Amino acid sequence: MLTNNRTDDAATRTQHLEALEAMNYEMANYSLWLTGNSTSNFTLTPLNPVEMPLVDSLLTLGSQLDSMEASYYTNLTGFWRGDIEFHNLTSNSTDPWQPLAHDLISSANLTNATELSDRLGSWNWSASNKVAISVGDKLVWSKPHLTNVSKDIAVIHGKIDLTDPGSSDELRIDFDGIHFLSNGSIYALAASSGYRYRPDLRYAPSLVPEHRLNETAQVIEVEEYSRIAKNKEKLEAGTLDLDQDDDDNPKTRCTFDFFGQVDPSLVPQFQLEELEEEIDSPTGISTVKQPPLLMNGLLISKDCGMMYKLKDIRGLKSQSLYRKITTYAGISAIVNAILLLLLTRQMSRSHSAVGLARVSRYPFLAQSLIDAVSFVGHLTLAILADGRPSLAVLAPAGLSCILFVREAQYSVLIGQIQAPEDAETPLPRPPSPQPTPPPVPPTSDHEHEADNNDTHSETAPLIQPTPPATTTQAPAPPPPQTPQEQGFLRFLFNHIRTDPSARLWTIMSFFLIVVFRVVVILSLPLLFVGCLYAFMWFPQIHRAVRRGRTSGMSAEYLIGATLCRLYFLLYFMACPKNILDVEPRRWVYLVALFMGLQVAILLLQDLFGPSFFLPRRMVKTTGYDYHPPMPLPDPEAPEQSLGDCAICMDAIEVDPTLRQRPDDEKGVGVGVGGLWAQAGARKSYSLAPCHHLFHTACLERWLAIKNICPQCRRPLPPL
Repeated sequence: MLTNNRTDDAATRTQHLEALEAMNYEMANYSLWLTGNSTSNFTLTPLNPVEMPLVDSLLTLGSQLDSMEASYYTNLTGFWRGDIEFHNLTSNSTDPWQPLAHDLISSANLTNATELSDRLGSWNWSASNKVAISVGDKLVWSKPHLTNVSKDIAVIHGKIDLTDPGSSDELRIDFDGIHFLSNGSIYALAASSGYRYRPDLRYAPSLVPEHRLNETAQVIEVEEYSRIAKNKEKLEAGTLDLDQDDDDNPKTRCTFDFFGQVDPSLVPQFQLEELEEEIDSPTGISTVKQPPLLMNGLLISKDCGMMYKLKDIRGLKSQSLYRKITTYAGISAIVNAILLLLLTRQMSRSHSAVGLARVSRYPFLAQSLIDAVSFVGHLTLAILADGRPSLAVLAPAGLSCILFVREAQYSVLIGQIQAPEDAETPLPRPPSPQPTPPPVPPTSDHEHEADNNDTHSETAPLIQPTPPATTTQAPAPPPPQTPQEQGFLRFLFNHIRTDPSARLWTIMSFFLIVVFRVVVILSLPLLFVGCLYAFMWFPQIHRAVRRGRTSGMSAEYLIGATLCRLYFLLYFMACPKNILDVEPRRWVYLVALFMGLQVAILLLQDLFGPSFFLPRRMVKTTGYDYHPPMPLPDPEAPEQSLGDCAICMDAIEVDPTLRQRPDDEKGVGVGVGGLWAQAGARKSYSLAPCHHLFHTACLERWLAIKNICPQCRRPLPPL
């Protein structure tokens, strides 16, 4: 339903049907011109006589080769990358071809500066130094009924992408033309994508040598009628894209002539044909080693007075690229499966509250963001690839998604367990001041005697005057406040600020939105992922030092996860022939070295202590001692215990070895054996910071579930 265009605007469909009818009318005139009928309205504009001499002075077009010694590639379908060099044809340079360039542009209207500026547009032509070309090469004579069409001519079309390194902006140029198989030469017309003028293949014969004009025109006639038939079928089936409107403000209005020449290979023709057939349809046979696919070319614009020289453009056939993507997808799926296995084993090792308290959540949060980027990248690659490679890339994409979910859940769980660590214990409120009673006036001795006499008398009791009571006015209660309605944004802010889980999910969502937004611009995701890699294990080192405890991560997980992560980083950032054609960055080796250094520090912390690499004066945190010396009970008491355990409610009995012998009471030392006995006895009890006493074994089992005191619910430090 999403791809069916039958429900589109009827006016749009009518417009495209009229365009197809116009193309049929144009091709009818083209066919009449091809047969020499004078009623044809088509006229082939001859090529400027100076243009081909200019091309010959800059590019050596191919010639026929001895098929037993050398040959040309016949199918150029694939992706090409290389360098380009900009030349201004209107400049007064000392190049030997400059007079020919001046003669070429003299016929163009370049004196009007306003019109020339409108043609050039907003693109920075001199900034581009890299080019990417996607080529589709089609043999027209492959159909059985086309027996009169030349077998030496193929129709070639594609896109040329120029990149501005300063702004990372791109300019796309469409080209359509002819490829001669016997000499590897290319003649094509080109124009900017979105411009109303599109390359018209009917005018391509004006570029080719004169002795090959007729056969070229016949091939173009067959190709154009084939395109019209396919577009009509797509329009009727509802699969033709009807939204390809011309851009009213294209980046440029320049038109180009594209001339290319494929470099010959020192391989006999029959061996190269066998190699190309094996690449297209693999059968497993042994073939000659694949020679490099190279091309040089020129991109000339007469109406804008400029030229690009394409030097040593290296190509990769589509089938080879798709096979390379499939191989990468298989290796990536294995690496992600290993990461998932390592993560599962690490989660099983540190599933208790004690284990989770020693692990930092931020390394897993960073890895989840990396896997989110990996999921988006692999999914995009699967959409752009065709056929079998797209299905293969779905495997690492799915595993990256699972890793992202598991790591995000694990980091949230760690945050929930460690939340009481930063919770502030509320201080007890001071007691409210009580009203002071009124002072009683002192009485004299005579009054005391009278009181004693009156006590034994039977007369009416003496009514003593009540002293004036001092009224202490209690502070008036505050007036009831009218509840104010809290806005949604304020409520959301307070909830994120106070709830650790909400805060963590908010941070993750923010980073994911940033990642999805900037993933189109290649430099920003690379910088973002590079920072995540460089500081992946640093939060774990900081937590171990701050808490005075080791990391709790196994060497298996640290080393395995680091190596698996570095596979992706080094493949895309250090390998010059990666599937995305990302240029190598030298700083990636520093990131890998920094990651290895962090892993080494974590492993050494398990051996020499969390703060082994810091000076003593910088170590501010010392671990809490759960086994301080305790006062022993009276030896004559009926129960020789330190008290009852707050967990199992059994008595914490005193080890008999703690009792001092008579020699000890006289000042004789306990000896080494006595010291070991006292140290072992201390391990049998644990005194929490809240002064609640436990059996050490009972407290260890409790802390495996929760890291709070089972009696007062206050957070406890690691045992």
